[in-house]
Amino acid sequence: MQLELYKNKSWMHDINPSFKLSGMVLLFIGVLFIHNINVMLNLTGVLLLVYLLMTGQSYKLKLLLLVPFFFLFFTSAISMVLFGRGDTIWFEFGLINVSEESFYRGVHLGLRSLAFAFCGLIFALTTQPVYLFYSLMQQWKLPPKFAYSFMAGIRLLPLILEEFLTLRKALIVRGVEQKGSLLKKVYFYSIPLLSQSIRRAHRIAVAMEAKRFSNHDNRTYYYQMGYSRKDLWFVLLILLMIALSLYLGIRLPYVPVTDVRYNG
Repeated sequence: MQLELYKNKSWMHDINPSFKLSGMVLLFIGVLFIHNINVMLNLTGVLLLVYLLMTGQSYKLKLLLLVPFFFLFFTSAISMVLFGRGDTIWFEFGLINVSEESFYRGVHLGLRSLAFAFCGLIFALTTQPVYLFYSLMQQWKLPPKFAYSFMAGIRLLPLILEEFLTLRKALIVRGVEQKGSLLKKVYFYSIPLLSQSIRRAHRIAVAMEAKRFSNHDNRTYYYQMGYSRKDLWFVLLILLMIALSLYLGIRLPYVPVTDVRYNG
């Protein structure tokens, strides 16, 4: 069972995966230090445009993947909006205390969650795991035994899903699926899947050791990963996103709030 997420490629698929990972991590860290809600709104909007226009997937898939993250935006924002501290009270009832400060802080927190989500989606939809680990081995000198172990583990996930579906059909045919409590159903699924996974992992480990995957010296690679001009484009894209978000957020603010942190 293979998910063809990389059939329609864009220029972002050709960026060096480890370099792309570094850029995304730095962008993640930068987002943590943005306290201006106008800048955060601009950056989230730009990341959404990059996600929709540059990841190369169908719009149906991209919109479908957005659904749980908009729910994440709501759940991240609502708790801060309803229970956060603030001086300008808009609504108060029992434990609920909605203020101007808590509202903007909640929206900012939700936008930050969306920004993280868009960064993760952009990276996941434009990076093949195999290329990522090959790049980590060649550029970041990750030991091959760890890289190949991670790759083998990722390849096992679809097999585990297939086994789960097969086991479920077998239990339905035998009439076991409809009987027993939830704990008993978990027992019926967990023991066979766990035992099969342990056996398969042991066989893979023995095969990898026999083929000298733990050897570090004089190793050759089937995929040769390097840097290209598109890595420079990626850097320029990140700098442009940050500069545009800062300029518009400071010069053309949507709301008169420049810092959502509460100092009362």
